[in-house]
Amino acid sequence: MPVVPPTDARILRMLEGTRRKPEEVIGEVPPNLAPITVEKVAINAVMAGCRPEYLPVVIAALEAALVPEATMHGVLCTTCFSGPILIVNGPIAREIGMNSGINCLGQGNRANATIGRALQLIIRNVGGGKPGELDRAVLGGPGKYTFCFAEDESDPTWMPLSVARGIAPGTNAVTLFQGDGIQGFIDQGSRTPEELTRSLAMALLAVGHPKLCEFTNALLVLVPEHYAIFRAAGWDRERITRELHAAMVRPGTDVIQGAHGVGEGIDPKRRGEMVNKFWPEGLLIVHAGGQAGLFSAICAGWTGGRFRHESRPVIREIRL
Repeated sequence: MPVVPPTDARILRMLEGTRRKPEEVIGEVPPNLAPITVEKVAINAVMAGCRPEYLPVVIAALEAALVPEATMHGVLCTTCFSGPILIVNGPIAREIGMNSGINCLGQGNRANATIGRALQLIIRNVGGGKPGELDRAVLGGPGKYTFCFAEDESDPTWMPLSVARGIAPGTNAVTLFQGDGIQGFIDQGSRTPEELTRSLAMALLAVGHPKLCEFTNALLVLVPEHYAIFRAAGWDRERITRELHAAMVRPGTDVIQGAHGVGEGIDPKRRGEMVNKFWPEGLLIVHAGGQAGLFSAICAGWTGGRFRHESRPVIREIRL
């Protein structure tokens, strides 16, 4: 993709977007564990096409990526499809013009596109995670260019992802989810929360493989029209999450290796268990998308999520 030449003037202008000193070291970028300063972040943000006001979000996204539990080295070097997916919460999303509505997972918004791309450029240019070298993805995915969007916080009945993950309401934050591309979910017929829960559970069971359990995490992007079905029945984030988990519990005999003539599956020793699809904290739900259209989306998590305590989504507050 084209890049903006990082001239001295452009770098200095980019640095005006943060109060942090150019020489401040943010950390070491995997996979080469190369040190990176605020100035180097600014250089890559220029190349990505960011505006100065985006820089604090880029820095916070990088800080999230450098947390050990983000397992960015593994995500970069894996043969799987995954890359960092960024979800932004708080007033800053509106202030810098991020898209949380129509086509928020697609093209057409400068902030969404360039913030995610800046992180990817840092990983390539500073960390050395180049395709065909340390990046060994068999297929990869378009999210390796950029995958960044804001959550729609306009509905007061919805608890934002950041708040659900322990950040104070009204605080700017970015969540990094190690995930794949979009699995479309279409349900234009369900009209009760029970129906929609069963329907969503059927789609979520396909994440990774229908017979793989407690193996990956998942990100559900719930559009306003689907959420409206839950909201009308008084279901909040906690209830939706709890009911979805319950709907995905299955007998071990259905998902062990060899069951139904399929070699993939969980350890046969678990045949007598009732098995959850995801870890209790392994399903993240985000409210976003256009107001018309019963089309939500599911993003499978990286397979490293099977190591529950070593690899998990990370959230960081955004500092100006």
